Amino acid sequence: MVRIVHLSGPAFHALARGDLAAANAASPVPVSAFLAGPENRGVWARRARQCDEDPASAEWVTGVIWDEENAIAVGRAGFHEAPDAAGLVEIGYAVEPAHRRQGYARAALEALLQRAADDPLVKTVRVSIAPDNVASYALAAHYGFVKVGEQWDSEDGREIVYEVPADQFSRSRKASDR
Repeated sequence: MVRIVHLSGPAFHALARGDLAAANAASPVPVSAFLAGPENRGVWARRARQCDEDPASAEWVTGVIWDEENAIAVGRAGFHEAPDAAGLVEIGYAVEPAHRRQGYARAALEALLQRAADDPLVKTVRVSIAPDNVASYALAAHYGFVKVGEQWDSEDGREIVYEVPADQFSRSRKASDR
């Protein structure tokens, strides 16, 4: 079983500095060197600033993808922020290279989609995917995400924007209806 473990401001700040020891001291679960690595520091710095400005945002933003059975961190996942005024949330995730192609991205996406469906403030779920990221596109398409536009991200470059209604993932829906 996989769950998203939310972090606090001190954990975000430690990860943004790449300080694995301090991150592990502040995190409710052990984090990996990958999560404290340079490829993730920009995300953690943004999350640290968000939590400094609004501590309640920690319950929405990027956390640790935690494999309960193996008791290991396998990546990061969460929303970019709490729902906006229109009820939109955007999902972001990254699985450690050593743990890719093992179902962790799917499990994290499902957990986030269920979280969105369970919150009455959320109406729409968005993902933004680089045009050459075939694996992420295939995963999003499986859950009914449809293209709604394109955008330029200062870090990631060109992205295709996909959305799906949050209520599509309500627990009351039968698995066969999906």
